This record gives sequence, C-alpha cells and structure tokens, in this order.
Amino acid sequence: MKRFASTVEIHAPAARIWGLLTDSVHYPDWNPTVQSVEGAIVPGARIVVRPADNPKRAFPVKVSAFAPPHRMVWSGGMPLGLFRGERVFELTQTRADTVRFSMQETFSGPLSGLIGKSIPDLQPAFDDFAAALKRRAEAEH
Repeated sequence: MKRFASTVEIHAPAARIWGLLTDSVHYPDWNPTVQSVEGAIVPGARIVVRPADNPKRAFPVKVSAFAPPHRMVWSGGMPLGLFRGERVFELTQTRADTVRFSMQETFSGPLSGLIGKSIPDLQPAFDDFAAALKRRAEAEH
C-alpha cells in the first residue's frame, strides 16, 4: 500500500475552504497541481482530474463521500478492486478562526505493489496543494 498525505492549519471559515475544494471550474485559478477538473463536484458524481504536470493524463474518479463542510472522498481504480486509489479531504475546526485541512491518498488492491512502483513521489504535489489552498482561503478571508 502506498500513501501520501498533507495537513495545514488555515485561518479561514470551513465554508470558504469547502467552497474552494468543491468549485471544479476554478481549481486551476488557485491550485498549481491541477490543469483542470471536469464535472461538478457533488455527491456521487464522476469527475476527471487532469494534473498540471501531465494534462494529457486523465484521472477519472467518483465523489464517493460528501459531508459538507467536513469530509469528501474521491475514489477510482480498476475493476474488481485490483487497484484502487482513494483521496480523502477533511476539514476539522481547531479554534474559532482556524481549520485543519488534511488530504491523504491511499493506493491499495492486489496490483498496488506492481502499479505502485510506477507512481511517482506525489508528496511535493500534496504539499503544494495544501499550501495553495491555505493561501487562497486566507487571502479571501
């Protein structure tokens, strides 16, 4: 199993942060790791994420959990669970004016060992995502 995660404290309301995380059209405006997100980020929706470093590569995922403004899960993978990726976004109120944003992605399934070897180190992109979200949310605050 391969896992990447990033956490940051953001001085902004959870509703503002949630709004940024669920506004697919404007992801490229603030997020340097994403070229585009196609589709609406709503419960049960299928969306396609295109990374900035390789926009020709598409990652189709399903919004498999959606609990505003606290938790969202994007999941995708191969049939029969042979390989699965799950990205979890969580917002936790830590103080009256501060929210802890956590994002983690876990790759699992019988083929995860083999496919995992071809997955590059995503930690820098996870850290860039969290830092960019913090900058945008706090700038609007």
